[in-house]
Amino acid sequence: EVQLVESGGGLVQPGGSLRLSCTASGVISDDFSIGWFRQAPGKEREGVSCITSTDGSTYYADSVKGRFTISSSDAKNTVFLQMDSLEPEDTAVYYCAFDLYIYCAPHVNPPPGVDDFTSWGQGTQVTVSS
Repeated sequence: EVQLVESGGGLVQPGGSLRLSCTASGVISDDFSIGWFRQAPGKEREGVSCITSTDGSTYYADSVKGRFTISSSDAKNTVFLQMDSLEPEDTAVYYCAFDLYIYCAPHVNPPPGVDDFTSWGQGTQVTVSS
């Protein structure tokens, strides 16, 4: 069973930066993807970004392109989400998710969604406010 642990959330002013981390344990495959999702109060959970272990291919939601950067450790089981130029609209609980054989890329339509991932972290709160 894959377990995910997120860290790095917090309170930041508009225009500031945060770096989220997600570490996956119990991974026994080298073909998987880890994604970041977020859920704001009263809204559905939405995809933010994801990265595929085999070739490092990535996907970003339009709302975060150019501001967020996803990357992974050499061992591939830790994924980072660098969030710059944060806006109040980025306020949400951020979750990381894991599954096998998912491919993350700009041309994948529709992009990997909530229903495509079976393992989830507990979430970390990100609040952007002055």
